[in-house]
Amino acid sequence: MKKILIIAVVVVLTLALSLSIGAKPDKEDCATIQDGTITASDGSIIVPGYDKWGYNYQARMFNGWYCDYDRIAGGPYEDVKLIMKWNDAWLSNKDCDGDGKLDRHYGFDSYIGSGAWLTNHQSGTDVDADGNEYKWTYFVKIVAAPADAYVEGDVWFAADGTEIGPVIWGAFAIVQQVENDAGAGLHGVQYLSPAGPGFGHFK
Repeated sequence: MKKILIIAVVVVLTLALSLSIGAKPDKEDCATIQDGTITASDGSIIVPGYDKWGYNYQARMFNGWYCDYDRIAGGPYEDVKLIMKWNDAWLSNKDCDGDGKLDRHYGFDSYIGSGAWLTNHQSGTDVDADGNEYKWTYFVKIVAAPADAYVEGDVWFAADGTEIGPVIWGAFAIVQQVENDAGAGLHGVQYLSPAGPGFGHFK
């Protein structure tokens, strides 16, 4: 159950702040969060530090409840803790094209080849067949596919044929998945990319 939650998270992250693509301007032309000119999906000004939903866009992370990832109060999974971290290519903390939104895969036509990555860590409690409450955790690392990668059988492969990981959201691959859920009989690493779980070599 837990692993499918990440799909909704990335969709909202994609919609929450509009795409910004183009030639890179000089650094001094980029607006920053400290300038107070960059807005979120609800029209509010993004400020340094954590907002009431759990986002810290300056630090490129979310630390809060799953139900708040969409910046709307309430919703499903109110008892699920969610921590997300990402890099500049996934969602920058600057606006370099002047559209008033944080940039995504800046300088690239899409996420492919951008080196973007995201981690998603969920945790909560559940009840087993005997009525005993237990804790569960789910962790996943996701990377944008390199520009020369290809898909075969719903799996991304590097140009040299090395498996990168299962396709997720089209342009991305799962490179590590760890789940501990006694009720589902899951313990430890469920998937580890043969290419390695690191981020730096997926460009």
